[in-house]
Amino acid sequence: MVASNVTGKAGEAGGPLVRVWRTEELGERPEREVRRLLRRGFGSEVSDGPGAGGVEVAPEVMARTLAIFGEPLSPLQAVERIVRDVARRGDEAVVEWTWRIDGVKLEPEDFWLGPADFEKAFQSLDLATRDDLEMAAERIRRFHRAALPKGFFLQDEAGNVMGQRFVPLERVAAYVPGGRAPLFSTLLMTVVPARIAGVDEVIVATPPGPGGEVHPAVLAAARLAGASRLLRVGGAQAIAALAYGTASIPAVDKIVGPGNLFVTLAKRLVFGAVGIDMLAGPSEVVVVAEKLAGTDPAHLAADLLSQAEHDPDAACILVADDVELAKQVLHELEEQVETLPRAPVAREALTRHGCVFVVRNLEEAARIVNAIAPEHLELQLKDPWAFLSQVRHAGAIFLGPHSCEPLGDYLAGPNHVLPTGGAARYASMLGVEDFLRRSSVLQVSEEGLLEIGGTAVRLARMEGLEAHARSVARRLGEDETGEGKA
Repeated sequence: MVASNVTGKAGEAGGPLVRVWRTEELGERPEREVRRLLRRGFGSEVSDGPGAGGVEVAPEVMARTLAIFGEPLSPLQAVERIVRDVARRGDEAVVEWTWRIDGVKLEPEDFWLGPADFEKAFQSLDLATRDDLEMAAERIRRFHRAALPKGFFLQDEAGNVMGQRFVPLERVAAYVPGGRAPLFSTLLMTVVPARIAGVDEVIVATPPGPGGEVHPAVLAAARLAGASRLLRVGGAQAIAALAYGTASIPAVDKIVGPGNLFVTLAKRLVFGAVGIDMLAGPSEVVVVAEKLAGTDPAHLAADLLSQAEHDPDAACILVADDVELAKQVLHELEEQVETLPRAPVAREALTRHGCVFVVRNLEEAARIVNAIAPEHLELQLKDPWAFLSQVRHAGAIFLGPHSCEPLGDYLAGPNHVLPTGGAARYASMLGVEDFLRRSSVLQVSEEGLLEIGGTAVRLARMEGLEAHARSVARRLGEDETGEGKA
């Protein structure tokens, strides 16, 4: 497979930032070829290799791992060591790994911040910032309140009652990444739906900054979202502590929220001891654009770059039905990327994982979209609602020229914690249902037992489960030979 001659190969001198392909180059099975071309990082494809899901671990990551552990461990080996240590030594291990990895010395009594800290941080912000955060929190709250599932009960003719009830989890943890940016938006997106679901205690975990500080916007978001308290511990050590519990950190029922490779590997390792939402990987966006829609190429490029600046492993994909439109977007990418504060990150993401597919029609576009199963999907089309019916696999879908993906990141309402790496084929965005358990409820009447009991006995015996059969049969008055009222 060679890059299309529309504009040349990505990375060549004078060539484009991203790879460009025509659908006719993808062969008889374009969906499989698209998935192969875009295979990236960790998340739904976490493996035991040197990275995860086939990802080549950056040299600086391996160098830092060597410095911390004194030997060249893979990310998985490093995480296994931390998780085992925290499970064995508890708080002592959490303190040690927080110092060794984050360079912050915290004692167990320093782990926690609470409502008073949240309020102080909120009041420290200027009025405009507080208003903005309040608007975001309220819009997210309104959306998730509308999404609350409802239980039901029904009764059949024999008086049997059956139904389903939803019960909130007791204690959950929302992981909020640190590092490149203070992701207060992730705190809102994880804590608000937990509170709407009725969770008793919602703990936020986030890595400490210099001196153990947490960004005031994160603390203010904790106040607005209704977080119970905040754990100033991040990384694999936080995930392990929340999964197994320590003297100072209670075990939770479920851990939600995105994180880096080490956090994702830790979530995978502790799953079973604790519930998790998903194994999220690097961010991604697919923008489907058609010439007839007349969308400004500068807007399309800006939308792609909004994901590229996240991470060098972010994937930014344009699906266009016109070669000239594709060229215009590529030109805009070249122009705009150099003006970004995070230009090196965005450029690396585009070069490594940027891609343009030039399709012959929107039916081909739909096939490519469903093959990718993107985290974010923008439909910059003349009639996006008509195309929507063809979309089977996508995390979040944005329709029309005004619906850019960053609006969904912050305050439109729907959740921004989404499946990545093709996991949208079987997984969904984080929502209130992730913080609820479903239980079935059944009450069989005397008449109902007479009506369905005999069938249950026969079915159990067909499966060779005699004790099952006798449990019902005894209620019907049968003896062990099968004789009696039934």
